[in-house]
Amino acid sequence: MLPWKRLLRPLVAALLTAAVVLVPAVTAEAAAPSSGWNDYSCKPSSAHPRPVVLVHGTLANSVDNWLTLAPYLQSRGYCVFSLDYGQLPGVPVFYGLGPIATSAEQLGTFVDKVIAATGAPEVDLVGHSQGGMMPRYYLKFLGGAAKVNSLVGIAPDNHGTTLSGLTSLLPYFPGAQDLISRSTPGLADQVAGSAFLAKLNEGGDTVPGVHYTVIATKYDEVVTPYTSQFLSGSDVRNVLLQNLCAVDLSEHVVIGLFDRIAFHEVANALDPAHATPTTCASAFS
Repeated sequence: MLPWKRLLRPLVAALLTAAVVLVPAVTAEAAAPSSGWNDYSCKPSSAHPRPVVLVHGTLANSVDNWLTLAPYLQSRGYCVFSLDYGQLPGVPVFYGLGPIATSAEQLGTFVDKVIAATGAPEVDLVGHSQGGMMPRYYLKFLGGAAKVNSLVGIAPDNHGTTLSGLTSLLPYFPGAQDLISRSTPGLADQVAGSAFLAKLNEGGDTVPGVHYTVIATKYDEVVTPYTSQFLSGSDVRNVLLQNLCAVDLSEHVVIGLFDRIAFHEVANALDPAHATPTTCASAFS
């Protein structure tokens, strides 16, 4: 039998590989293009009075996660902002690896900056993967509910993930869980059954005053099972993409990066008074 350390290496590699699929391309630096979003002179319109803050996923950053959705929302008249969070010392470009509670504090600081710059009393949050779950800590424990109107989660790991069952193998590899917790606490926090998730979901998934939307795909291979993404609460809309367009084959990455059918649902969630039906044809809207 191979020594446990030799078995540990491929397991950790598999966990990281499953997370790294969130990164479509390595950008030169994690800052929005000067001609794009994060324009602090942008003033919200009467039609769209709240700025939108985009919250990237694990191992992504404020640019690569939003190269399609940010312009999509800008073209519809929104002031759009995005942040980097969860950086580990000495690790550039790839973010969302630090402790999620600390990342939530960073989100709170950024929301305050956006509110101060735009003069808006509240923002709307749109997040992909960890970015759809992490803000719930900000809303529940850091006073964010008073500053946020809605949270839209695209493939969020609200109740953790088994990474298609890989996490169930951790107890068979002595030291594996401790290694992941020390090296990448942001990943450890997302494992189904973690202490972080137990605290986050204790007493209910939602807080009063915030509108929640979850957009999931049944082909998600990272946040598994996909049904764990859905929230329970009085002001929650859970959307399965394939119920809107049965032939949409988007998995975890594509739903957040390129899927305009999902983006149409994001737009509906941000402006429910003017929502229009989402269908396969929304891919061309």
